[in-house]
Amino acid sequence: MSTAGYAGWLRLRRRVVVLRLPGWDSRRGQRRWFQAVVGFCVLALAPSAWLWTGTAGRVGSVESAPAAPVAVVFGAGLFDGEPSPYLAHRLDAALALYEQHKVRAILVTGDNGRNDYDETDAMRGYLIDRGVPGVRVVGDHAGFDTWDSCTRARRIFGVDRAVLVSQGFHVRRALALCEAAGIDAYAVGVTEEQDATWYYGGLREIPGAGKAALDALFRPDPALLGRQEGGIPRALADSTP
Repeated sequence: MSTAGYAGWLRLRRRVVVLRLPGWDSRRGQRRWFQAVVGFCVLALAPSAWLWTGTAGRVGSVESAPAAPVAVVFGAGLFDGEPSPYLAHRLDAALALYEQHKVRAILVTGDNGRNDYDETDAMRGYLIDRGVPGVRVVGDHAGFDTWDSCTRARRIFGVDRAVLVSQGFHVRRALALCEAAGIDAYAVGVTEEQDATWYYGGLREIPGAGKAALDALFRPDPALLGRQEGGIPRALADSTP
């Protein structure tokens, strides 16, 4: 090895030594660091385990879904003002529930926090264009996150029993939160190709599960509460023969 190469190796070795974790030089210290990492992983994954165990038996497909008054569809983004592919698949599942007479009204809940971004009207338009009467599609423009959508569905729109529609990686969190909000719910998990968006959505659910556990425990008010809306009762009255 040349003198310059040996000097560079020494500099790298010094940096590695500096970056060593406190206590790493002893077996006891390494064992403590290992236990800390394992403990952190357990705490991080505990909310996800709670979601899976707490929603067992209540997640399925359009075909297995029981009848309920309302389907609740959660927003999933827009492309050029139109529902994204993931959102369109959710809306297609809700449309199938409606056409199979499993639900009588559809609540679409999304983000309309800016004048130039309106998930809710885009979702309503998608369903109305495909034959659902406008009175049967009710929009919640303040569904800024899953908890807000669930608690507003119960407190603002009076939904007490529903079929929830979202992708499989998200629908258990939605189900747990809607149950915490007081809605007797069943969830339809829309299947998707396991592409980059699917994996990203799954990774987001790890911190999302932690937030969901806190929301279910403390049940905070949504970002916007407001007065009760009569859209769902009107939609159900319209569907009565």
